[in-house]
Amino acid sequence: MQFPESWLREFCNPPLTTRELADTLTMGGLEVEELRPVAPPFTQVVVGEIREASPHPDADRLRVCQVDVGQGGLLQIVCGAPNARAGIRVPCALVGAELPPGEDGKPFAIKLGKLRGVDSHGMLCSARELKLSDDHGGLLELSIDAPVGADVRQVLALDDTLFTLKLTPNLAHALSVYGVARELAALTGAPLREPSVAPVPPAHDQRLRVSVTAPDLCGRFSGRVVRGIDPKARTPQWMVDRLARCGQRSVSALVDISNYVMFELGQPSHIFDLDKIHGELEVRWGRAGEQLKLLNGNTVNVDEKVGVIADNAQVESLAGIMGGDWTAVSDDTRNVYIEAAFWHPLAVQGRSRRYNFSTDGGHRFERGVDPSQTVARIEHITRLVQDICGGQAGPIDDHVVALPQRNPVTLRAARAAKVIGMPLTPSQCQQALSRLGLEVVVDGDLLTVNPPPHRFDLSIEEDLIEEVARIVGYEKLPTTPPLAPVVARPVSESRRSRFALRRLLAALGYQETINFSFVEETWERELAGNADPVRLLNPIASTMGVMRSSLMGSLLQVLRHNLDRRADRVRVFELGRVFVRDGAVVTTDSTVRGIRQPMQVGGLAYGSPDGLQWARKGQPQVDFFDLKGDIESLLSPRHCEFRAATHPALHPGRCAEVFLQGQSIGFVGELHPRWRQQWELPAAPMLFELDLDAVLARQQPAFEPVPRFQPAERDIAVIVAESVTHDALVAAVRAADTGGLLRDATLFDVYRPQQASAGLAPGEKSLAIRLTLASALTTLTEEQIDGAVQAIVARISTDLKGRLRA
Repeated sequence: MQFPESWLREFCNPPLTTRELADTLTMGGLEVEELRPVAPPFTQVVVGEIREASPHPDADRLRVCQVDVGQGGLLQIVCGAPNARAGIRVPCALVGAELPPGEDGKPFAIKLGKLRGVDSHGMLCSARELKLSDDHGGLLELSIDAPVGADVRQVLALDDTLFTLKLTPNLAHALSVYGVARELAALTGAPLREPSVAPVPPAHDQRLRVSVTAPDLCGRFSGRVVRGIDPKARTPQWMVDRLARCGQRSVSALVDISNYVMFELGQPSHIFDLDKIHGELEVRWGRAGEQLKLLNGNTVNVDEKVGVIADNAQVESLAGIMGGDWTAVSDDTRNVYIEAAFWHPLAVQGRSRRYNFSTDGGHRFERGVDPSQTVARIEHITRLVQDICGGQAGPIDDHVVALPQRNPVTLRAARAAKVIGMPLTPSQCQQALSRLGLEVVVDGDLLTVNPPPHRFDLSIEEDLIEEVARIVGYEKLPTTPPLAPVVARPVSESRRSRFALRRLLAALGYQETINFSFVEETWERELAGNADPVRLLNPIASTMGVMRSSLMGSLLQVLRHNLDRRADRVRVFELGRVFVRDGAVVTTDSTVRGIRQPMQVGGLAYGSPDGLQWARKGQPQVDFFDLKGDIESLLSPRHCEFRAATHPALHPGRCAEVFLQGQSIGFVGELHPRWRQQWELPAAPMLFELDLDAVLARQQPAFEPVPRFQPAERDIAVIVAESVTHDALVAAVRAADTGGLLRDATLFDVYRPQQASAGLAPGEKSLAIRLTLASALTTLTEEQIDGAVQAIVARISTDLKGRLRA
């Protein structure tokens, strides 16, 4: 919200400088985002009246003007502005004046000069040359009653400052100059000038019949007919200037008056062309199929969720948002209907966003506008209309339908002192609230406040505590160091930190990425197999409508983003939370009923396993075993198991489920060909997603002495069926009863004959294993070694139907 300081001081003028005033508002909760002068500095620019304007003898576009600047004689000034003519008063920069700096940053000095051989004793200025606006279409024409020779800065009140406030949504009562002044008076104790307008006596009895059929939309609707106005009347310059300094351009007198009262007092209103209304007005909810052409030229469709003002023939206005084009006032308007209403905030909130625009009126109505002042504001608008456009006013119709009920709010002084952090008595709390104009009833430590109609933000005790804190002054809060015991919490050796996991992944060549938890619903359905994701009530974008239950979609999006920028090798990971429906979850301080929110770690690898290098021919793609090795590094020294599985996002024949100590902790595999084609990926990436808690857990270190006796190694080759896996073979070896001598078993060769050979039948293969045997007590004998080997061979024969290869 933007307004000039001078307008604010008309309502409340504390003995503070501009900077002190801004600091007071900011510390009172009304953050002053910017202070900016109305006009940059310039000197010796006065009001001049053009007495004569004759063509230049040597230039068609120049005029030689005789200008009266109040010095007793006329100055000859050559001017090229198209509107330079006799009889107008304009800014005149005298010789020696300094105008605002140009693009080079240096002030522009006015000197005595010649234009095409004609002396020029100064310069007639446009608004752009004085940096008042971007208008460079001609000279800045001043009011005809501007005193000749007077300083333009004083005439136009340019020694002023624009305040830009950044208001939070709960400060709807401060969305006007008077509202800010009311807060300033409470903060400083300076007197507040209350706006008062004498009622306009009716000059006729014409009324417009209005029916309010939607009390949940409109709580109060007031209106008045004014006849015989002059729509072509010019808006007074003081009003144009104030609107401009609020960021609002002048449109026409009637529109300017409506906007002026909104910025001044916070009450949006609308002025209808009475002669274009068919029959009577009805305030109701819209109906499916209805359309309305708005003042901004857009045609919108309305439905049952949007409030409207309609006549007997069509919809004429969006309730609380914008008026319609059909009943807009124009130069042909003679009779008008002035409307001011109270629209329930919940009935207006979000409606503008449906049509991709916002209005100043809607911004105020959706936060709450004082319902008790509609009649007074119509009186003020009527007075301005008559003063500027003339006309005869009729009686005011006031339909009070359903005003909001304001319940008393209680405040405990002891509670306020505890929350604010400083000692407060009930008397101090009462004084602070009374300065805000609130009615306070004190009963011991308990204060009861009846919120006034303009304060929609006062509903609970914490609201009153906030009011007490900002009126007393945040700067008065004592500086008290916190008192809390410092308890050292040693890190458990059975768990590593997330930072350590990030460093390990980075050491493996991955880069961390951070993504939104909001994703497309198609990702959940296709990549996670989740037909019922957690949906958002108010998503920030149509493509971010549900909460993710898997990290894979986010990682694929990162891959797609990098491939679009010509990356040929991508390795990324993410530590993030996922959201899964689970009826067993109850609401606690950290959980929400029905939704489980575990942390996951996901990774994606694409392209060459180790980048471009001289020792590797070609550019092979990363495969399942590259990612399998990375996962084993993450979980080391614990041993995990990989079992063939299926996952909606992964290739059905190249996917494994990861088990740790018999518990499933996630999946690893190649992206499904269907999704690779859909995402338009040149090659298939490898992905994994694991439970973060399982990855962070680790075995406590157990120290063992260095072996004193040298281990023994034996190589065996066993013939097994083609279907026997490496995991099954190792499991059988480790299950053998070797008396605790087996230390390690490593597969070092796989033999599949190209054709039938001795000892191997079709469908069989030979697996060669190196066994490492050792004892902590003694050197192994041949008998012990042979016994352990025979036990292993026997176990393989029993479990896998294998046999020792000759």
